[in-house]
Amino acid sequence: MSGYNTKQRRALLAFLGEHPDELLTARQMADALAEKQISLSAVYRNLAQLEAEEKVRRSAKSGSHEAFYQYLDAKGCKGALHMSCVKCGKTFHMADSNAALFAKHLAQSEQFTLDAADTILYGTCSDCKGK
Repeated sequence: MSGYNTKQRRALLAFLGEHPDELLTARQMADALAEKQISLSAVYRNLAQLEAEEKVRRSAKSGSHEAFYQYLDAKGCKGALHMSCVKCGKTFHMADSNAALFAKHLAQSEQFTLDAADTILYGTCSDCKGK
């Protein structure tokens, strides 16, 4: 069920589609969409519906009390194992072959089945490592 296709929903989906590899707060989205007259409450309302539809994922970052959201309905994001930099916040897709090896290793050595579509690995990206 996609709910109502309101102006706010279309604007939020367009914005999320332009930022599929980022973890963003509702406030960041509302600030970016302010010129389109979309309120913070409208962003939260739409994010709740999109989360129920499994089009966005809500997560938390270590050391933060805020919820972060990532758009999952973009091409290339579905089923991808994500890695997020704790310094700059950029999110990357793990190469499919590496994700498959990682999942296989977990299954064999830990008897654990990884749900790649619902997993984010946190660490430091190569750009931030030297900073």
